[in-house]
Amino acid sequence: MPVITLPYRYLERLVGLSRQTIVERLPMFGSDIERLEEDHVDVEFFANRPDLFSTEGAARELRGFLGIEEGLAWYEIVPGPVSFSVDPGLAGIRPFLGSAVVRGLSLDEESIISLMGLQEALHWAVGRGRRKVAIGLHDLARVTPPFRYLASPRDRRFVPLDLDEEMTMEEMLEHHPKGRSFAHLVAEAPRFPLIVDADDQVLSFPPIINGELTRVSETTTDVLLDCTGTDRRAVETATKILSAALAEAGGRLETVEIDGIVTPSLAPTLREVSVGECNRLLGLDLDAGTMADLLRRMRFGAERVGDDLVRVEVPCYRADIMHDWDVFEDVAIAYGYERFEAVPSKTATIAEEQPVSRLKREVREALCGLGYLETMPFVLTSEDVLFTRTRRAPAPDLLRLLHPISEEQSVARTSLMPLLMELLEYNRFRELPQRLFAVGEIVHGYGTGLGTAAVSCHGAADFSEAYAVADALCRELGLGYSAVESDDPAFIEGRRAELVIEGVTIGVFGEIHPEVLDAFGLDHPVAAVEIDLSGFV
Repeated sequence: MPVITLPYRYLERLVGLSRQTIVERLPMFGSDIERLEEDHVDVEFFANRPDLFSTEGAARELRGFLGIEEGLAWYEIVPGPVSFSVDPGLAGIRPFLGSAVVRGLSLDEESIISLMGLQEALHWAVGRGRRKVAIGLHDLARVTPPFRYLASPRDRRFVPLDLDEEMTMEEMLEHHPKGRSFAHLVAEAPRFPLIVDADDQVLSFPPIINGELTRVSETTTDVLLDCTGTDRRAVETATKILSAALAEAGGRLETVEIDGIVTPSLAPTLREVSVGECNRLLGLDLDAGTMADLLRRMRFGAERVGDDLVRVEVPCYRADIMHDWDVFEDVAIAYGYERFEAVPSKTATIAEEQPVSRLKREVREALCGLGYLETMPFVLTSEDVLFTRTRRAPAPDLLRLLHPISEEQSVARTSLMPLLMELLEYNRFRELPQRLFAVGEIVHGYGTGLGTAAVSCHGAADFSEAYAVADALCRELGLGYSAVESDDPAFIEGRRAELVIEGVTIGVFGEIHPEVLDAFGLDHPVAAVEIDLSGFV
């Protein structure tokens, strides 16, 4: 979860209370204080609340929570003269754009640091490492509208942020620190995304780097915001969160016309929630009026519309509200976690280790004894990781999410080995050898089974090592197996084998295919073992 730095002086100015009062109440706000320093506090917020990833956003919510300013934070946004055009050539590269203009800002060092921190936190939380969203903030006084979002030739030159000489965009991918970090997002594109003004001056090369020309400083009063990406909803979310934060910093918001469409819309969304359901879930006995009062403390618009109904206006920046229970969570925060009575459980039981837990423990003991480190990959992943990069055919019983929050988490895992390969990719610049394993649920259709996998990455990893690990693991689990030739395309032909028990294939082991290594960006061989233990629980 992200840790956000909140400067005391700026926070006190925005909230209107002393640092002592704010710090005392912060833990009851659904946050965790990491560090108390002389001039700031570092606070860890949940990843589902990106609207809190700045001093401005945190102060807005604290004013409500502490009873200073309740109800919906309404941001006036007036029609503005600025417009964008989007090149159709970006359709397969980075097609979506969100924008707004903020005027009349009075920025100091602390507010600039806060906004830059929000930008980077949103790159991680909403943008998934800039893959889905990249954000730019520009000094509007240095450029001339209208603006164009182009699919540019790769040899276009301009001065990138923090440098004083021109480079081509291809050179930036090789030599600029940001270019090296995010080159993988655009390197294969035939053209690069580029934002230019009416005089053909470069504002930004998303998702890589802004231009030095439009650097935001303490003299900046008018800011142009751009959010570009591959996911429309994520782009809109980031635009709304940043617009609201800049308004909290004292700016006046103006709309921007993008190919004839006026953006952004900061109107709240409406929903009606049940008081009875909230009370049942939280164990409280609230009436509709009290529940509405609590929601107003959490900066919702709320009013009683019946004995069991409250109409709620959800702020534009609250991307985490997807279910009524998300609203009820804020009711609990406003009510006060410290006010909930601790009640002993009414059910007394005698604990006993379940068979699946016993089997997991035996797998852990065996693989830890062989020198492997346990990891816990997410249950949700992507078809790209499970199948495309491993050269395997998609499973016919693959369980897909109807409304995934991202492409990276769109299906339930059917095996564990590809996820361990992804972890090796994340750690490819760490020291070798790396030996990882996982044991946990795998999903086939609507059924859940148990699987395990282990990978070993180093210069001498080979079939013999995989065979030794598979043999040791099966012996420890009491599985009498035979090894037969395999045709699994994730492994090298002639260096792969299947584990078979009574005519049923339960797993595979061997040396990972070079094309799979390349797909995960690995430079060293990998020996791997994968076993489906569903039938042995």
